[in-house]
Amino acid sequence: MGIASVTVLLFLAAAPASAQPRALTLEGALAIAAERNRDIEKAREYIAWAQGKYVEERAAAFPQLTALASLGWDRDESQKIYSPMQTQKTERRSALIGLTQPLFTWGQVSAAIRAAKVGLQSAEEQLRVYQQAAKRDVSAAFYDVLLARELHALALHNLEQKKRHLEEARRKLQAGVATDYDVLAAEVSAENARPETIRTENQIRTARERLRFLLAIERGEVDAAGSLDADFIPLRSYGEAFVLAREKRPDLADIRHRIGVYRELVVLADAQDKPRVDLKGAYGWNYLEQPGISGDGPSWSVGVQFSYPFFDGLRTKGRVAQAESDLRRIQIDEAKRIDAVALEVREAVNAAGESEEIVRSLSGVVNQAERLLAMAEKGYELGVKTRLEVDDAELNLRQAKSSLSRARRDYLVARVNLDWVTGILGEGQK
Repeated sequence: MGIASVTVLLFLAAAPASAQPRALTLEGALAIAAERNRDIEKAREYIAWAQGKYVEERAAAFPQLTALASLGWDRDESQKIYSPMQTQKTERRSALIGLTQPLFTWGQVSAAIRAAKVGLQSAEEQLRVYQQAAKRDVSAAFYDVLLARELHALALHNLEQKKRHLEEARRKLQAGVATDYDVLAAEVSAENARPETIRTENQIRTARERLRFLLAIERGEVDAAGSLDADFIPLRSYGEAFVLAREKRPDLADIRHRIGVYRELVVLADAQDKPRVDLKGAYGWNYLEQPGISGDGPSWSVGVQFSYPFFDGLRTKGRVAQAESDLRRIQIDEAKRIDAVALEVREAVNAAGESEEIVRSLSGVVNQAERLLAMAEKGYELGVKTRLEVDDAELNLRQAKSSLSRARRDYLVARVNLDWVTGILGEGQK
């Protein structure tokens, strides 16, 4: 057997295994999302940008050193009024290091550093925003996969039941206790059950694809490993949840940090027309050469420079007005966001309580519907129940099971959403 044939056989042997979806638990999916989610990656890059901005603003407080070197020639005939020697060609060379150090800036440097530091804290809160949003979306997508799988299992079970009823109708026809109408009705019922299996199978693929998208997995398929079963936990009241949300929500913390940044920007704008004092100095070497004569040696200078732009055409006043307006607008945004959070908390608490009550009420209905179907099928076999009664019992059971599965999914998602609106999703606080 050639090498090419062996390679093909190995590829074919490995193909079925590679085609299997990658089964993930909820914890595994959340871990992948924390590392690969696009929004989280973007937020991390914003933190890197904010760190760079902080370094940039902090640099204004440090000495600024500049190296300069020059080489040039000049000649000025007008200097002959002083001395004929000064009209000769002159060669100049120099090299020096210049120093500038702010001594007093009316708060400009310190305000810029504080603003950059608070901006870095704001970037970290934005990372929390995207991390919690990713956990919320991934959790919901994970539970959607589990729900789609359960609905598909119900559809397959219903189709198998219809097929069994068809076989039963055919046996009864051969025994002379059923008619062609009964067989035809069973065939139609079985065929009508088939589209639901196709539909739910496609829902599984769609749910898996959405989960894969949120996890930023480019190749291969993913699947959810788990069930929709969940224990009931005590829910917070609206008041407790709202207090927790105001304390923990990363978006509210981000707005508070941005308010701090805008306050510092007001200080920066107000200092533009204020005095400042800088230390300036230089040390280097100079060389001067004229025909027949030359000289070189070290040189230095040091001094304090005072500057006061006491009138700039009211430019600074306009900038201060803009900065103060920006500060007031972000404070209004904070008030609006708090109102929106209050509504989100109210809706999340109500949704969690509602979904819990629905799950509790439907849990007993499924058992009753199963007993009802068993009684109807037994009665149909004995000839005391009609086909319509069996179909009604099957429909009731299927609806009860699908409603219970959806209710469980809604309850799990509602719990996740409640943790998200209170700002504690994935942070260990319950």
